[in-house]
Amino acid sequence: MYYNDKVKNRVKRIEGQLRGILRLMEEDKDCKEVITQLSAARTAIDRTIGVIVSSNLVECVRKAEESDGKSAEDLVKEAVNLLVKSR
Repeated sequence: MYYNDKVKNRVKRIEGQLRGILRLMEEDKDCKEVITQLSAARTAIDRTIGVIVSSNLVECVRKAEESDGKSAEDLVKEAVNLLVKSR
């Protein structure tokens, strides 16, 4: 699977957010600040999942059909279930 630079940069930003959250915790910052940043990181992760699924869905379905013999409908259902589970 190919992941373009935009997606990789999203993950790098999330990594930076997580480091910042850890720093806030180590500095004994207010829990409101920590929770706000954790929520922002979770939102960023959710959006990244959506971008990956939406940009690669056609390719994933095509490859899976060829190798697994599953129908496109079944594969799309699996992708939707992955999105639902991620929340």
